[in-house]
Amino acid sequence: MVNKKPNKLTKRWVKNTVALESGGPDWEVKLGRQDSLTASQKDADDIMPSPRANASYLIDLFRKFNLSAKDLVALSGSHSIGKGRCFSIVFRLYNQSGTGRPDPAIDPIFRENLDKLCPRGGDGNVTGGLDATPERFDNQYFKDLMNGRGFLNSDQTLFTYPKTRQYVRLFARNRDEFLKAFVEGMIKLGDLQSGRPGEIRQNCRVVNSRPVDELM
Repeated sequence: MVNKKPNKLTKRWVKNTVALESGGPDWEVKLGRQDSLTASQKDADDIMPSPRANASYLIDLFRKFNLSAKDLVALSGSHSIGKGRCFSIVFRLYNQSGTGRPDPAIDPIFRENLDKLCPRGGDGNVTGGLDATPERFDNQYFKDLMNGRGFLNSDQTLFTYPKTRQYVRLFARNRDEFLKAFVEGMIKLGDLQSGRPGEIRQNCRVVNSRPVDELM
């Protein structure tokens, strides 16, 4: 949340232009947010969902942070840009749920392309687009999910699961609705705090300088 203590930053906003050059939205970001004093790989691992996650698990995870199923689907739309590693999907291609078979939700032609990109025993660091237009922030991601062409299991499950399918269809049909919901979700994310001691950083990349004994 925005820091409530008197500070010249607390009532100011900055314009977030992330993804703008790729066709995405911008939004105002509150200044005065308190960032962590330390970093924890375990905390990150506990919060970040696995590419194997299903929609039911994702809904429960997001609910812990007061984020709705609609927020989940909209924020997953960040996968409109970027790439994923073969390491994250080989189980879908060759051993979904321990069956020794591919995920039946994958479009057959799309699966053939993924088989070529990510052959069994191949280089797990090879990457593929998270949607058909990985350099454009658009709603193609949702159209791909409707056609069984989600790259990650955690993406495709949003369409196979009834509680999230309606939002996939909505955003595939209406780009403006997606962008609006995405911005709303990002603002909610920006207001989340861990409840642990924090600070308003002078440089967002590093903690503020202070005596060593103060950090212990």
